[in-house]
Amino acid sequence: MGWPFMTIAVGARTKMAEGKTQINRVLPHEYGCEILLERTTIEKAKDSSLPNDAYLIWYIVDGEECIDLTRCAKRVNLFDMYYDKYGPGAVQRIDFGYGRVNPKVWGYKQPDKKKKR
Repeated sequence: MGWPFMTIAVGARTKMAEGKTQINRVLPHEYGCEILLERTTIEKAKDSSLPNDAYLIWYIVDGEECIDLTRCAKRVNLFDMYYDKYGPGAVQRIDFGYGRVNPKVWGYKQPDKKKKR
């Protein structure tokens, strides 16, 4: 049962690769990630009003070092996303962000109060 499943999966993957003519687009939600700040500076990333589960990732694109602030459940998913997006050798470092807000309440807006009659 396991062997035919593997053969079908490999065959489907090759057909997709042959038919693809566009650049490989990587969508963060497919990896369970959310990019908060893209190609930013370290000064902007040190904002303490950001969630405390965000990661800073340093990567190199076209010889230029870039920094992103990204939320992700696991670091491996974050690494996989940037590896697939920019290729091998691009990811230099992954570190914790400087946010101090609980992720459950980050971005929460209190609902408007209804008027009492």
